Formats: sequence, C-alpha cells, structure tokens
Amino acid sequence: MASTTERKKHGFKLPHLLWIILGLILLMSILTYVIPAGEFEKDEKGNLIGTAFHYLGYQTPINPWQAAMMMLDGLSGSVTIIMLVMISGATIGVILDSGAIDDFLNWAVYKLKDKGANVLIPVLFIIMVYLGGFGGSDAFVALVPIGVLFAKKLNLDPIVALGVTTFATLVGFGTGPTKQLIPQTTMGLPAYSGFGMRLLIMTFYMLVGLILLMRYVRKIQKDPSASAMGNTDWLEKGEFDAVIEIKEERLSWKTVAILVIFIGQYLLMVWHGMVDPGTTYPFNFAVHLLAALACGVLSGLSADGIGSSFAKGFSSMAFVGFIIGMARVVSLVMTQGHIMHTIVYVLTRPLMNIPHGITLIGLVVIISIINLIIPSASSKAAILVPIIFPITQALGIHPQLAVQAFQFGDGFTNLVSPALGWTMGSLDTAKVPYDRWLKWVLPKVILMILLSFPWIYALEAIGWTGL
Repeated sequence: MASTTERKKHGFKLPHLLWIILGLILLMSILTYVIPAGEFEKDEKGNLIGTAFHYLGYQTPINPWQAAMMMLDGLSGSVTIIMLVMISGATIGVILDSGAIDDFLNWAVYKLKDKGANVLIPVLFIIMVYLGGFGGSDAFVALVPIGVLFAKKLNLDPIVALGVTTFATLVGFGTGPTKQLIPQTTMGLPAYSGFGMRLLIMTFYMLVGLILLMRYVRKIQKDPSASAMGNTDWLEKGEFDAVIEIKEERLSWKTVAILVIFIGQYLLMVWHGMVDPGTTYPFNFAVHLLAALACGVLSGLSADGIGSSFAKGFSSMAFVGFIIGMARVVSLVMTQGHIMHTIVYVLTRPLMNIPHGITLIGLVVIISIINLIIPSASSKAAILVPIIFPITQALGIHPQLAVQAFQFGDGFTNLVSPALGWTMGSLDTAKVPYDRWLKWVLPKVILMILLSFPWIYALEAIGWTGL
C-alpha cells in the first residue's frame, strides 16, 4: 500500500480524456431517465424557436448499451470533420520536419543579435506571435532556450525569456485565425471563416502583449531587483550560455517558399470559402494535402521522409478525431433521449431577456475557467460545442459569435494552466518557478480576458457573422 506521503505527492490527476468522454456519454444516458423530455419547435429552416418549448409528458430513455451502439454512427457522422482535422495535422507535421520554421527563426535571431532590447524584443515577439497563430504546437517549447540566451545577453531575467517565446506564441495560438477549425465545422460554419476579423484580433492582442512585456523590460533595466523572479541570481551565467551558440543562418528561397505556401494555403481556403462554399471541405482537404507534399519536396525531404512526417502528423490527430466522433454520440444520446432541448431551455430561460452580448461574455468567462483544467481546445470543443451550439440557436445568436466566445475563453488561461504541457515545459526549461510566473502573467491574462468583453459585445452589436 502506498504511503500517505506518496499519495500526497501524486495529488489529484485529471482522468484521461477517453474516460472523460465515455463518462460523459454514460452520464447523459442516465440523465435521459431523470430529466423531463421536451423539445423546441423549429421554423421552416430547421432552426430552434427559443420561445416555443414544450415538455413531452413522457420519458424516452437511452440505456448505456443503446448509447454504445451509437458510437459508430457518431464517428461516421463526423467523418468529414475528423478527416479535415487529421489532414491539417499532417500538413503541420511536414512543415515542422521540413526545418523551415527553425531556419527562419535562426536567421531572424542572428540578424537581431546585436540590436538593443527596444528593437530585438519587439521584432522577435511579433515573429513568435504570428508563428504561434499559424503553426503553434507544444513543440515550440524548444524555442525557450533562444529566449533565455537573448535575455541573458540583454541582462534581463528568465521571465523576459518566456515573454518573448512562450507568452508570445501562446497569445498567437490563442487568438490566431486558423485555430478554430473544430468548433467552426462542428457548428456547421465554413472552415476558417471569419479569417480577416480574427487576424485583426490577433494583431490587437499582439500589440497589447508587446506593450505589457516592454513595460516590464524597462522596469528590469532600471532596477534588476524588481524582477518577478524575486532575486537577481539570473544575472549570473547559466547552462544555456554553453549549450546554445547563435550561428549565421542564410534564409534560402526554399525556406521562404515553404513559409509562403504554409500561410498561403489558409488564405486560399478562405477565398474559396467565399467564392464556392458548397465545396469547402473537399477543396480544403485537397489544398492541405498538396501544401504538405509541396513543402516536403521543397525542403529536400526524401519520399520516405515526406511519408513519415505526413503519417506522424496525421496520426497525431487520430485520437482527437475519435473524441470528435464520441462528442457526437453525446449529442445523439441527448437528442434521441429528448433532454437536449430541456437542458437548453433551462439554461437559456434566464438569458432570454438580457442582451446577447452579455450572454456571450458569460460564455467567455465559463470557458476560461474550464480551460484551466482542460487546456486542449479540441477536447473542450468536443465536450462543450454540443451544449453551446443549441443554446446559441435557442437565443438566436449566430454560431460564429459562439465560436469567437469559445476562442476568447480557450486562449488566455493557457498561460496559467498547470495542466498544459506547453506552459509547464517552458517554465521548466527556463528554470522559472510556477508561482513566480503566475505573479507576472496572471494580471496580464485577466486584462486580456477583460479586453475580450468589449470585443465580443461589439461583434454581436454590429451583427458580425464572418461569412
């Protein structure tokens, strides 16, 4: 038997997502026996009429075995979305293995190495935000040593090192225009729709983040003891000085071409979605595939190398695809058990007489809190979208606004989530204690969440649909 000390050391651990989603299916199955069955009326277009709800007067329960029998239907009904997510992962896998992002960063860092903090940090921050916005992943933890090296060169602390790398990439990742593929497609919206507005929002938050970081940089330059690290030990030379050496990197035309193709594919898909929305999914799938192959060939990867990178990226999204299918099962159980509309009715009744903008702000807050324990955007989307979507339908809120509320809630608390490997791995790499990081970044996270309120309220007020 494990000792009390060992049990305390391990502490609480969130169950694997597999058990969360299967537990949710089981829970919904049980609730079909408990929650009164009911349904909203629908208009001629199939949209819910939020003011026309009635209880059936009898139960239509779905037992656990019937729910299990729905799993194949859930997967097959989500196959288009699942395959689009997996091919997107395959493209990013090839891009990362091509070395183009590494080459670009090495080139940029070498060019900036002799510049002062007022030039070096803003340029590097902007580059990192856009990289995070278009291709961010946990692999970006590997960028932290670069930030540490430059922070040391400028006599700045490890907080700044994280600020110019992890803080920047997660700001881009959380607000980027290509990061809401799953909630968009699950809510029936064209993939990457609303691209222009989300690019504007990302740029806005990039400027906010940069201003906050530069204020801290100037503070440390004036008084090193004001560091959030709580000491000035970081002024001494450390392990990264000997490990990392900045070498000159020539930016080849191949690297530029790969990055242009990678970013250009999203622009092409957005354009096609406006011109011919009826073929959005087949077109996007084909573009992702061709972009992956073109980038692989340009990078000089062998045929086997391209295949391996493609397979690795594709398979990395396989479990995400399974979860998307299982989330559809949750929705099927709730719908066929006639409790989906009852839940929506109960949740939306208090919201019927308040402005939609306030309702969307509430969604941002709720999802921000949930994000602390379930930082994976795909996981949250799989669990929450089946609930959020019918609520917004019942309230007459456009699903694009629901997606934006989801993105705001999903983006910023990544920076403080102890459950996110990207954040915790970065802290370990930079040797920054979690409490020191929290002291510095938490006020900024709160500010960014508060700034999202007028954004979402204004978008609802102007009737933004992103289409």
